[in-house]
Amino acid sequence: MSEETKNTSEVQKEETGTSPDTESVTEENTAEAVQNAEESAGNAQESETAAEETAEEPAQETSEDGQESKSKTSFFGKKKKEKDKYEQQIEDLTDRLKRSMAEFDNFRKRTEKEKASMYIIGAREIVEKILPVVDNFERGLAQASEGDAFADGMKMIYKQLITTLDDLGVKPIEAVGQEFDPNLHNAVMHVEDESVGENIIVEELQKGYTYKDFVVRHSMVKVAN
Repeated sequence: MSEETKNTSEVQKEETGTSPDTESVTEENTAEAVQNAEESAGNAQESETAAEETAEEPAQETSEDGQESKSKTSFFGKKKKEKDKYEQQIEDLTDRLKRSMAEFDNFRKRTEKEKASMYIIGAREIVEKILPVVDNFERGLAQASEGDAFADGMKMIYKQLITTLDDLGVKPIEAVGQEFDPNLHNAVMHVEDESVGENIIVEELQKGYTYKDFVVRHSMVKVAN
C-alpha cells in the first residue's frame, strides 16, 4: 500500500472513530451522572419519609392525648358514679335510721303510757276495795259518843288512813252545794227545794273519790229540781 493511501486511511479513522481518551471521559461522565441521579432520588425519598414522619407525629400525639383525655374522663366518671352510689346508700341508711329512731320513740312513749295506764288501773282497783273500809269507819265514828277513849283512837286511825290516801292521790269529790255533774255525781233522788237553785246538790248519800283525775267512785247525791 502506498504511503498516500495509508495516510488517507488514518485520517478517515480519526474522523469516524473515537480515541481511547475520549471514550474514558465519556464513561466517567455517565457514571457520575447516574450517581448524582441516584443521590437525588435518595434525597427525595428521604425528604418524603421525613415529611411522612412529621405528618404522622402530630397525629400520633393527638391520638395519645385523646386516649389520655378519654382515660381521665372515664376515671373521673367512674369515680363520680361510685360517689353518687355511696351518697345514695348513705341517704338510704340515714332515712332507715331516722325511721327506726322514730318508731322506737313511739314504742317507748306507747309503752310508758300503757305501763302508767296499767298502774292506774291496778291502783284504782285497790282504792275501790279500800273505800268500803273508809265508809264503815265514817259510819262507826258517826255513832260514837263524845269523850269515848276508844272512839278517839278510831278517829286517829281514820285520820291517818285519809291522809295516806290523799298522799297517794285519792281525793274526795265535792258534792253538797255544787252543781250536778254526771261525770262526778250519781243522782239517786230529786227533791223540790226553792231555797237552792235548780240542779244543785242538796245532800250527799255516799262520798265519791277520784284517783289522779280518774273517777274511782261517783258520789251518790240528792239533787234539787
